[in-house]
Amino acid sequence: MDEQLRFTVFSGKRLHIGVCGSIASYKALDLLRRWSDAGITSGVTMTAAARQFLTPLAFEALGASPVYTTLYAGGENDSLDRDIFPHLSPGASADAFVIVAASASTMARLAHGLADEILSCQALAFPGPLVIAPAMNPRMWSNPATRKNWEILQKRGHILVEPDSGRVACREEGAGRLAKPHEIYAAVLKALSPQDFSGVHVMVTLGPTREFWDPVRFWSNPSTGLMGASLAVAAFLRGATVHALCGPGAPWLPRGIARHDVLSAKEMYSMANDLWPTMDTGIFTAAVADFAPIPLGEHKFKKGSAENLTLRLTPNPDILHSLGRAKKPHQKVVGFAAETGNLEQEVRRKLSAKHADMLVGNLVNEPGSGFGAATNSVFIADAQGRSDYLPELSKPDLAWRILTWLCAL
Repeated sequence: MDEQLRFTVFSGKRLHIGVCGSIASYKALDLLRRWSDAGITSGVTMTAAARQFLTPLAFEALGASPVYTTLYAGGENDSLDRDIFPHLSPGASADAFVIVAASASTMARLAHGLADEILSCQALAFPGPLVIAPAMNPRMWSNPATRKNWEILQKRGHILVEPDSGRVACREEGAGRLAKPHEIYAAVLKALSPQDFSGVHVMVTLGPTREFWDPVRFWSNPSTGLMGASLAVAAFLRGATVHALCGPGAPWLPRGIARHDVLSAKEMYSMANDLWPTMDTGIFTAAVADFAPIPLGEHKFKKGSAENLTLRLTPNPDILHSLGRAKKPHQKVVGFAAETGNLEQEVRRKLSAKHADMLVGNLVNEPGSGFGAATNSVFIADAQGRSDYLPELSKPDLAWRILTWLCAL
């Protein structure tokens, strides 16, 4: 699984998974395992069509409990049919409900309030967030009736995971293929998250920049962008409208995040400067190259010419300082500092010098805290005089803690 999705803050949450009839429904098993790894417990409901592709035992073997197959007692393969109110059980116990490989018929039932089988009945009785991830033949997906039902479900505020385009099981090409598992996984985490950043526009810079000195060589650093990606995902899960300015090699981000891929420090500065007036918060995690080599020309430099080679450098724009100085009273700025010593002193100095509201620093020369590590340990200081050391945490969990701190500013 993508490292930027490895949050542990959802441990103890409860999910109910609805499975419809589709060859793609086997992916629900992988998703169940992923949610279980995050500490999320699950129950499952299978439609009659789903049981043509999978058995209840497959889900039970991965820890799902209960697994429902019918509304009424006496089902031949559902020992939990003795529950006389199975249509109400998910609503009484689950924090979110997801329907994986949702069929056209299930979508129609939900859109028009039909409760003639167990899955639609449970979903219609569920008071919490509902996530719907369809899968079907492209002609079925493009049918006006299906499109209208999708529109109805969207207007009701459900979390909808648009299907992908590609070749489906019947070998036809087009839209209707089940979305990638990490898109569905992220959509469910969003359904389980507090929406305390709802209405907030957040810009995150992440990853390295590359400063070319000939057409094939560049000046850069080992940043992977994982810390910034974790912050972008966490803000998105918590309801923010997120714009991510991604340097080369930055990680995958959910579709709901507006991704802007850039290459150099000047490109990142230009994009950030354009977006900043419409933002409420800027989180500047990118490892921007402070200097750029003055290009040697438009042709590849030959090593035979290196005897008297001299690289000349020119300063790049300081994105954090420039936008921090230009911020409006309602805007908040969070800066990051990668240091190799004097961490607390440097964080406090940069907090003031960069006009930031919050500054997060880490020692990149410490194990588990440097570029490319899955974890980080940091010192944080803010403009209100608060500060703290946060011990080693996964970068997603650290991102969550940083956003919670930011909420209090």
